[in-house]
Amino acid sequence: MNNQAETIFSAIVAAPFGAVGIRTEAARVRELVYLPPHFDEKDALDPVAELAAQQVAHYLIDPDFRFSLPLLDAGSVFQRKVWDAISSIPRGTVRTYGQVAKHIGSAPRAVGQACGANWFPIIIPCHRVTAAGGLGGFSHHDDGNGFHLGVKRWLLAHEGAGKGPWQQQSIFN
Repeated sequence: MNNQAETIFSAIVAAPFGAVGIRTEAARVRELVYLPPHFDEKDALDPVAELAAQQVAHYLIDPDFRFSLPLLDAGSVFQRKVWDAISSIPRGTVRTYGQVAKHIGSAPRAVGQACGANWFPIIIPCHRVTAAGGLGGFSHHDDGNGFHLGVKRWLLAHEGAGKGPWQQQSIFN
């Protein structure tokens, strides 16, 4: 295991695309992080990390699983408005940055920035937001063959999002 991961994460859950790091603070989930495959699993250090690890593992098996975790307050008022809109997108469905922007009365670029600043990916499913003409970015990454966009493709396929540009060039098929 990476030494830094031992100190940063309260738990690490193996995933088909690598792993999910879980950070907790003050009996709440502080952050979820997509980690590449070289990170080993880590047993939970506290009850909230254990609950989060169980729920992440359950979601990775069942895309219909609904999270019920105590989340640390994070993000600006605008980011929370975007995250609320994203949270209402049903599993298996995608919306474009422009569609989300129109829904909340904002601009697509601002929606994309709020998606990238999401502290709770998977729980707040920003992977369900794509560009009008393709996959778009993910977690402030936009390298088409990179790790993070591969995670986005995997999550969309896992949730049954149907045919779309996100299915091309997946490194996890």
